[in-house]
Amino acid sequence: MSLDLEALQAFPKVSLHDHLDGGLRPQTIIELAVDAGHELPADNADDLALWFAEAANSGSLERYLETFDQTIAIMQTVPNLQRVAKEFVEDLAADGVVYGEVRWAPEQHVRAGLGAPGAVEAVRDGLAEGVTACRARGQEIEARQLLTAMRQAEPTRDIAELALRYRHDSVAGFDIAGPEKGYPPSRFLESFQLLRRQSAYYTIHAGEADGCESVWEAVQVCGANRIGHGVAIIDDIQQDEVGGARLGDLAAYLRNEQVPLEMCPSSNAQTGAAASIAEHPIHRLDRLGFRVTVNPDNRLMSATTLTREFALLADAFDYSLEDVRRLTVNAAKSVFAPYGVRKALVERIAAAA
Repeated sequence: MSLDLEALQAFPKVSLHDHLDGGLRPQTIIELAVDAGHELPADNADDLALWFAEAANSGSLERYLETFDQTIAIMQTVPNLQRVAKEFVEDLAADGVVYGEVRWAPEQHVRAGLGAPGAVEAVRDGLAEGVTACRARGQEIEARQLLTAMRQAEPTRDIAELALRYRHDSVAGFDIAGPEKGYPPSRFLESFQLLRRQSAYYTIHAGEADGCESVWEAVQVCGANRIGHGVAIIDDIQQDEVGGARLGDLAAYLRNEQVPLEMCPSSNAQTGAAASIAEHPIHRLDRLGFRVTVNPDNRLMSATTLTREFALLADAFDYSLEDVRRLTVNAAKSVFAPYGVRKALVERIAAAA
């Protein structure tokens, strides 16, 4: 370990790829499940946390996604969504995160009769409560929503329109997530075109469970501002005859345009997108000049935090605090927030001890 964990946790960090339904506290799940009448696979917080971690370690994205059935089931009411969002922010702040974008799919939280706008407002209010509580403890943090459409559902513009409706009311942008194979991003092309015309931001999960074609389509057909994961882009980079890197056209484009890659080392290893942390392409891409960022993805399923993700990279690649600073500046430059917010974040990170 080349990093002191205490110093790493205190270092100001930026989280771009962090799922609301993947970051619940196990004890909160147990308490809310009682009220919701939902049966869980374990009846105490420690065993439940272990169940999530073991279920997520299958090496399959599809199996990994099944664990969300447990969390989504208890996130169907205004009070529950508010509590989960508030605790989400508090947990980020406790880990040294100063800016976080929280992604979730409103369409998955309307089973109990709550409309999608009401769900968005519940999460908005929970995030605001969390920020207020953190500031009262001297922890400065900003938190915004990313509204996600599920790629396996029938494509509509509903969630994109919802993101535009609340774009100045806590919503930073739009995303699509879910099973990647068989559900290309172009299915939601109409949503992306709408957002582009309205000068709105969006990210697309791509290159996690599918190949470079998925990344190409997300960037060149759909015009994504950022790529969720993007691990497969390494397949477009070959070694030349003298041991250097020869970039394919897509990889060269992503590097030239500095398209941000929201990489999630632990999650990528769990789902099989990367063979292990030590074999994750993030290090090579970073050294080649790609704008890679480090993210936790799902803190519950991966039993992780952003601090832990950086610590794992430090173990694997001998990263120093200056490496953490550089990667965090990458994230700060890539937030879906106004220029002033980005500038202040970059300056804060650059000045941090």
